[in-house]
Amino acid sequence: MLGHGAGGGVNAPDLVATTEAANSAGFTVALVEQPYRVAGRRSPAPARQLDAAWTAVLEQLRADTLLGLPLIAGGRSAGARVACRTFAEVGAAAVLCLAFPLHPPGKGDDPTKSRVAELDAVQVPTLVVQGESDPFGMPPEGPGRTVVRVPGNHSLRDTGAVAAAVTAWLADM
Repeated sequence: MLGHGAGGGVNAPDLVATTEAANSAGFTVALVEQPYRVAGRRSPAPARQLDAAWTAVLEQLRADTLLGLPLIAGGRSAGARVACRTFAEVGAAAVLCLAFPLHPPGKGDDPTKSRVAELDAVQVPTLVVQGESDPFGMPPEGPGRTVVRVPGNHSLRDTGAVAAAVTAWLADM
């Protein structure tokens, strides 16, 4: 199950490449669009509302399409944060983060702005695919966490590199 970033939708090139890589590896992918995007708004809802919408969609999917399947929760940017915050609640077996926003641009030296705690809280295998010049920072490796640096910035336009990283990680699942 993959969610989108704050300002984009599920058609982001890195999400499309990840979906194709996962499908090629035999995984079923559900792309989740948050209610604010469905309503035509560009500004995201507060985190608790994003998390609640995510878990509600998953409940529906687990009653039908994803019935009995193990879950890899993930997304790009804000969607990756939602997956990290809700991994335990939704029973995710793994987490996949594309362009995880470690801190707001220009705030890397302010520890109060760091979001590393969201990543550190994840207690299942985690892949972070990050642009090597992402202004939102480079997450550190951690226990059970693999960080793959790919050419580019937060937009992850090198979809071949994204797909290769995801394919290699999924092969070990």
